[in-house]
Amino acid sequence: MRTNAPFHIVWFKRDLRVVDHEPLMMASTQGRVLPLYVFEPDMWTSPDMSELHRWWVTSSVRELRETLARLGQPLVVRCGNPVSVLEDLLSRLGRFTLWSHEETGNGQTYQRDRAILAWCRSRGITWNERRQFGVIRPLKSREHWSHHWEECMSSPLLASPERLLPVPVDLGEIPHRETAFTPTQNHQLPGERAANICLRSFLNLRGEGYSGGISSPITASTFGSRLSPYLAWGNVSLRTVVTQTRARQAELRLLPAPLRGRWLRSLHAFSSRLHWHCHFIQKLESEPEVEYECFIRALNEMRSREGNQSHLIAWQAGATGYPFVDACMRYLRATGWLNFRMRAMLVSFAAYDLFLDWRLFAHFLAQQFLDYEPGIHYAQIQMQSGTTGINTLRMYDPVKQGYDHDPTGEFTRAWVPELAHIPGKLIHEPWNLSPLEQKECGFVPNSTYPSRIVIHSEAVKAARTIIGNFRQRAEVKRLSRQALLKHGSRARRRRSTSSKASMKSPDTQLSLFSPNSTI
Repeated sequence: MRTNAPFHIVWFKRDLRVVDHEPLMMASTQGRVLPLYVFEPDMWTSPDMSELHRWWVTSSVRELRETLARLGQPLVVRCGNPVSVLEDLLSRLGRFTLWSHEETGNGQTYQRDRAILAWCRSRGITWNERRQFGVIRPLKSREHWSHHWEECMSSPLLASPERLLPVPVDLGEIPHRETAFTPTQNHQLPGERAANICLRSFLNLRGEGYSGGISSPITASTFGSRLSPYLAWGNVSLRTVVTQTRARQAELRLLPAPLRGRWLRSLHAFSSRLHWHCHFIQKLESEPEVEYECFIRALNEMRSREGNQSHLIAWQAGATGYPFVDACMRYLRATGWLNFRMRAMLVSFAAYDLFLDWRLFAHFLAQQFLDYEPGIHYAQIQMQSGTTGINTLRMYDPVKQGYDHDPTGEFTRAWVPELAHIPGKLIHEPWNLSPLEQKECGFVPNSTYPSRIVIHSEAVKAARTIIGNFRQRAEVKRLSRQALLKHGSRARRRRSTSSKASMKSPDTQLSLFSPNSTI
């Protein structure tokens, strides 16, 4: 059935919400709106995607359909290639205007959007894309980037449309398929409603402990905002988080100092990390190749592309012989989330202790992270692997991390139960147990629990030597200077361009896969 009046398709992608959704609001002011989500088979077979992600998206799409139905037009769902889907809608319904947010996704979505643009041009279809957050397309220079970010975040929030005029079209079925993945109570709830509940609970209840509480996996699950998956899939906008955080800070400043507690300090720390969200995504937007290539191309062959497969498998399984590393990996695989410092430790162990090329484990981690955001993911993995050329090497000692962030062994015992009978801090170094202690704990080396697959001190010493030799090469130094000019934070460089600290991404770095872990 052809419509008699122009209508507008709002194509939802990683923006599964109705509040502060500019394409939806703009389209609703200009005519009838057909909200559309396309389940793309190619997307779900991509090596960085998983059934965990599919569950989250499918659940969010169901809620979005219900929310839009209350506004007058339910979400229309199609399965297939988006170009074919749009071509079919054009033939059935007539001409339309296409609206969407810009997306900085993986290489697959980048190529898909190029195909959509070519199709729109061939059919004379206007495609209006709007910025979803502070990433700028195209970006010629990082100068004044922070100013543009602030302009975006300071603009007024957009409410959802009051009413959508319906378009007569088959709504389509939301695909359902049985998978090996089943959500548990360890997983966060998906959707826009859950995102807003999470934001309110952080700003009013949980967030006071953010400063000082996000480094340990024991406390971070409570005191961290836990907003990362909602930001990654667009269940809430970054501007909403920034706006509500600032409003809460203003409210707290009106209170007498004794009543503020640690709130202002914690929300200041949280706010500083919000700035880095788009900073990292901008890197992938400006240089899409870093999904596949080192920032410094001369470092592409620094590590073997094959790597030690037995080491990789042990690391993925949480069977490295380092209890705290293994506990963190098992926790991540069970929950889809891990705090920033522990993510950094996992990557440090893979990149330096095991000296694995980051491309061997980047997709595996992407599949585990419910808050997987490509722009943050690849920039941060490379930073932690020492291939950006502009960051100091961060080699985490897994035993020290266990002592610092799980001093009683509580977390490690919960996730490596085969070591549960080892008392106190000894759990972090079971190889140092005496024969008598082993007997008392029922611990049999390499039987109860695997022996260490590498010796940390020896492994990182070797890694440091290899990386140091590469970094001394003239070509690496030249490319590192170029990378700093292209991707470095201007604010940080202005503060201390000559200091050693200026070559670090500060711990506000959302430090691994920020903010999708720190925030």
